[in-house]
This record gives sequence, structure tokens and C-alpha cells, in this order.
Amino acid sequence: MKILVGIKRVVDYNVRIRVKPDGSGVDTDGVKMSINPFDEIALEEALRIREAGLAEEVIVVSLGGNECQQQLRTGLAMGADRAIQINTDEKQQPLTIARAFLKVVEKEQAGLVLLGKQAIDGDNSQTPQMLAALWGRPQASFVSELKLTGNTATVKREVDAGLETIEVELPAVISVDLRLNEPRFVKLPDIMKAKRKPLDVIGMDELGVSAENDLQISHYTPPPARGKGIMVESTADLVAELKNRGLV
Repeated sequence: MKILVGIKRVVDYNVRIRVKPDGSGVDTDGVKMSINPFDEIALEEALRIREAGLAEEVIVVSLGGNECQQQLRTGLAMGADRAIQINTDEKQQPLTIARAFLKVVEKEQAGLVLLGKQAIDGDNSQTPQMLAALWGRPQASFVSELKLTGNTATVKREVDAGLETIEVELPAVISVDLRLNEPRFVKLPDIMKAKRKPLDVIGMDELGVSAENDLQISHYTPPPARGKGIMVESTADLVAELKNRGLV
């Protein structure tokens, strides 16, 4: 079985986000970029499945310009067997990304697709669900535990009421949550080995996918600064202050 893992290049989660002075976007000059944390967890789970003898190959896929090859090489250093870059210089919406991923899934005949539940930049949480719908295969989202048995995946997923256990038939799309695992540390020798692993570049036109970006973001602005807190002497003072502010 082949496992396909989608990864996205995002601003590292430890970096303080800065908006450009003209509000045209996020300032990424000199900023550390990394694999989206949820995608990194998805890749770690794929590697563990392969190491358990339940898969033969792990393939990482990313959509973007040549800059995303850095994250693909990191995925290879973690242990992925191959990497595929879907080449585009334009920022794509989730539906276009799902359509492009579908073409790669069909070409590779993947038995399982693992994705992060969302990207920490757009926070859309849409691509896994759209991919499953386009593919016509089952999906399991927000997964915090995964077990494969034959052609069935048993998962625990986080829902508003707690945890839900479901079974899905493979091939399937699974989006993962933070509690699934802790990604491994990438060592320098593995980074050097990754340079020799295959990285294929495919154009959007080669996949027969056209960009349909109906959503346009016209302006970015940082969140408003939080006001200072106040100290109160008693519970009664707290309740009175909340009433004065119309909060209770």
C-alpha cells in the first residue's frame, strides 16, 4: 500500500506574525518557514504505519513554487520515500488543492491519504473533506488515534461531545489532530541522505487542473491590541464591574 501525505509550507508556529505596512499580506522576509505542524503529525503517522509493515511506500506532496521544496526535503529527511511538488506560483484555494491532490492520488493509486486537519495560516480545514468527496471515498477527520487492520481503519476522532470511534474502509482520507503522535527529530545525516531521494515536479497544467480562485483577500490587518486588565478587591467588585460593562 502507498500512503500519500500532503504537506504545506507555512510560517513557523514559533514566529510572531507581522502584517505588511500596506496591509497587502503577511511579511515573510527573513522569516523561518516550516512544515505545517498538523501535516508533520500526518507524516509521522504514515512513517509509523510503514515501519509496522502495513505500507510499502510513503510519498509527500506539496503544492507551491520551488520554495516548498525545502519542506519536501524535510519530509524526505524524516523518512518519506519520495516527494512530489505540484508546481504553481499562485496561492490556491482548498478546492483547487483538493482537485490537484486527487490527480496525484489516482496516478499513484494510493491506499491511504493522510492530511493535517487544517493549516495554521488559513485555518480552513476544508481540503481533506473536499478530497474525500471528489475521490468518492470514506473520510475520518480530527483523528487522535489510528489503527489499521486489513482494509479497515479504526479511528478515534475528537468531536464536541468527546471522542468518537468509527471504522472506515480503505482507500480513505484521514485528517489528523495534535494528539495523534509526536513527530520525530530530523538528524543531520538524514538531511544529507534526503538530498539524494527523488523529488518530482509536476505542473498544474500537466494534471489538467485549472485554478478557480473565487475568494480574494483584499486586505490584512493585525488583531487589535488587548487592553490592560484591572484588579478588584472582592467577588462583589468583580460582579459590579462586569455589570457596568454589560457583560452580565
